[in-house]
Amino acid sequence: MPNYFRANVDAMASYIPGEQPPRGTQIIKLNSNENPYPPSPLALAALQNIDGEQLRRYPEPFGGEFRQAASQVLGVPSDWMIVGNGSDEILSIVIRACTEPGRKVVYPMPTYVLYRTLTEMQAADVVEIPYKEDYSLPLDELIAADGAVTFIASPNSPSGHIVAKADLRKLASHLSGVLVIDEAYVDFAQENAVDLVQEYANVILIRTLSKGYSLAGLRLGFGVANPQLLDGLLKVKDSYNVDAIASTVATAAIIDQAYKNACVAKIQASRNQLTTDLKNLGFHVWDSQTNFLLVQPPQNNAEYLYQQLKAQKILIRYFKQPGLDDKLRITVGTDEQNQTLVKALGYLLQELPTE
Repeated sequence: MPNYFRANVDAMASYIPGEQPPRGTQIIKLNSNENPYPPSPLALAALQNIDGEQLRRYPEPFGGEFRQAASQVLGVPSDWMIVGNGSDEILSIVIRACTEPGRKVVYPMPTYVLYRTLTEMQAADVVEIPYKEDYSLPLDELIAADGAVTFIASPNSPSGHIVAKADLRKLASHLSGVLVIDEAYVDFAQENAVDLVQEYANVILIRTLSKGYSLAGLRLGFGVANPQLLDGLLKVKDSYNVDAIASTVATAAIIDQAYKNACVAKIQASRNQLTTDLKNLGFHVWDSQTNFLLVQPPQNNAEYLYQQLKAQKILIRYFKQPGLDDKLRITVGTDEQNQTLVKALGYLLQELPTE
């Protein structure tokens, strides 16, 4: 068969998302960090009220309705925002606009592996700098690398930790390229870095409605940055990248902060209880400011537990890569789901022979 692809595309590995069982499958799904609660009633009502005229016409090309609503929530001018088909598209826009062969994309590892995939698509240079054992930021190394784009996920996946704002501020002030602060999980955290975009022209903050707002299936995310930075990014944005349904539903969801905050509070409480329960089983559990936990089983048998839970129709995430192959990432579900998981793990651990 002929080779139709660019050399860099031919050589790269595909991004592998978490398993997505068919709808209606009786399974406890704790592998993709989805919110266990339904979207805002206001969002569902907005969806039901979509009319044919909204579908007949092209959508507003810049997501203006959503930008206005998000502006009120974040206290940032609406023209400081770019809206995308999920936050992944905003990440892709940054890479397409700012990188090329010979330009570096830098980030600490382990983190969101899509950064590597997007960089390889553009044949730019990947520079991965290991996190320290305690997940403190390798600040000096990141500054020295001085990438055209530097990605920092805060809170980070899969570790769940938040990066100190002082470290982000130091990075922004020392880098000559763009600093992307990926705040996909910020709704579950104690602080955010939205003020840095007004302090530094090279910072873009990226958010999603997939996690805190229970809209992973909708695909809407946005970036916040100085308009001068956005001007360059908008040049490579698809003409109508956010559909009318997504914009309308997301607008209703982000306005309903009371509902979102109530769901977040339930998840944070469940996260604390799940942490305690797993520690009681002997797991090492890293502190988390997300809706998931990174854990290490007491007998270092992460892959075995992942497979056994999957056989019992409980999905969690296992990463077969250095630094993570002895760990598991577990999405915080409802209290009932979490207790089913804990009970299953307790039985599995009892069945294992002790040395």
